[in-house]
Amino acid sequence: MRKQATLNFTITEKSFFLAFVVFLLSGFCVILNAQSKETNNVFNVRSYGAIGDGKNLDSPAINKTIDAAVKVGGGTVWVPAGTYLSGSIHLQSNINLHIDAGATILGAPQEMNAYDETEPSNVGPYQDGAHTYFHNSLIWGENLTNVFITGHGFINGGGIIRDDEILNKMNGHDNWQNPNPVFKPMRLGNKAIALKSCKNITISDITIVHGGHFAILATGCDMMTVDNVTMDTNRDGIDIDCCRNVVVSNCRVNSPGDDGICLKSTYALGEFRTTENVSITNCQVSGFQEGTLLDGTMKPRPNASGRIKLGTESSGGFRNITISNCTIRSCRGLALESVDGAILENITISNLVMTDLYHYAIYIATGSRNRSPGVKTNSRMKNVLISNVIATGVDKMSGIQIMGLPEEPIDGLRLENIRLVSKGGGTLEDAAIKPRELGDGYPEPYKIGTLPSYGIFVRHVKNLELANITTSFETTDNRPAALFSDIQGIDIDNLKLQTVDGVKKILLADDVKGVNIRNTTLTK
Repeated sequence: MRKQATLNFTITEKSFFLAFVVFLLSGFCVILNAQSKETNNVFNVRSYGAIGDGKNLDSPAINKTIDAAVKVGGGTVWVPAGTYLSGSIHLQSNINLHIDAGATILGAPQEMNAYDETEPSNVGPYQDGAHTYFHNSLIWGENLTNVFITGHGFINGGGIIRDDEILNKMNGHDNWQNPNPVFKPMRLGNKAIALKSCKNITISDITIVHGGHFAILATGCDMMTVDNVTMDTNRDGIDIDCCRNVVVSNCRVNSPGDDGICLKSTYALGEFRTTENVSITNCQVSGFQEGTLLDGTMKPRPNASGRIKLGTESSGGFRNITISNCTIRSCRGLALESVDGAILENITISNLVMTDLYHYAIYIATGSRNRSPGVKTNSRMKNVLISNVIATGVDKMSGIQIMGLPEEPIDGLRLENIRLVSKGGGTLEDAAIKPRELGDGYPEPYKIGTLPSYGIFVRHVKNLELANITTSFETTDNRPAALFSDIQGIDIDNLKLQTVDGVKKILLADDVKGVNIRNTTLTK
């Protein structure tokens, strides 16, 4: 029989052989890894000239990296740890701008002229200049599909500004009824992220600080997800304008100088487009001093804005909106506004906790500002449900304020399971106030001022339902808890309303019709 061959290695030979095998395998893994990166189309911005020292302008290299990815059909543009001083970064289709942990995209100072010029626009003065021009942003994209901004890094607006006075003059907004636009292209960077007419967008996990006029502005976009994004900024957090099929979830937005999470429907696309099919869930908005959300000190700022809001710009209207499981802290509360001749309908809002609120807890208004071309209809609102709300530390000015138009009452409004605690302090003189109509004015409660009831004030509504609502005050308030006027059909069930001795809990004006009250005491 033939003997089977055997290998007889010495200890030294075995060690050499194993080391050689490990060397080959390591090299093979490196090759596989390189092939994998090439296969996955991952493009490192440093490979295309980015330095990341916060001093040299890196946006040309970042744009070069994006162009390289586009040439092979798309991929991930990887921004590794470092600080990348940048002017305008041009997003393109099928690109994931991935800002890694430890990486910061830093907005360049204005004097570097690193931002793109404002693009020509002929849509008119019906929205402010910041809503009209998009290219003058730190990161922007237009008419794109499959746009992704991800990672656990930072976007720091740096040198971008929050002011839009110059842009308002450019599009005629500063005198919109008699506009005299003076368009002169400018490199005035004033937005962190701007997306116009894009589809299939994801923005996730990043942190935006000092975002200028908008940390995120999305206009005319479809199929958009914003998830787990933190914004600690000096003006608006995120504005969703003329967009459809949007989810905003698990976000923290601190915006003392303007709105936090804001839905709008401007005329910025040159057409009436409804903002619809939008869900906002598991989010936090606040109005602490800029930067103090991130550093954890959370310092209050007097009269901060913050809030979750629909409006003010409402040319195209709002439809099919859900807001749920959100907290609102140290800012204004929830606002629903339709004032430019369109409809706001089918809105469901639930599970809100609000604390330390300026001006109001819930503000619902229609008006006739009509900042839209050729307005032929009244602003309208119908089918709104708000439930399961706790609001504490509410400003003396007003608690729940609901104002429709005399010629077009809000139709179909239900509020249920609400507990409201006012700071109180209302006087007998306050109780005698007769609030003016909003009319064509800007729809903010401070424009009308303190209301004659501390808890609930409702005017020009039909088919109103209130159930399981409790109101109280921290310091003595000499106003009634609730006042209703010009109501066509009101159903009140189980309202528990605190008032001082001798003050009625509910005042019903003579023009309140179709009243059904149960499980509610009207007097002490």
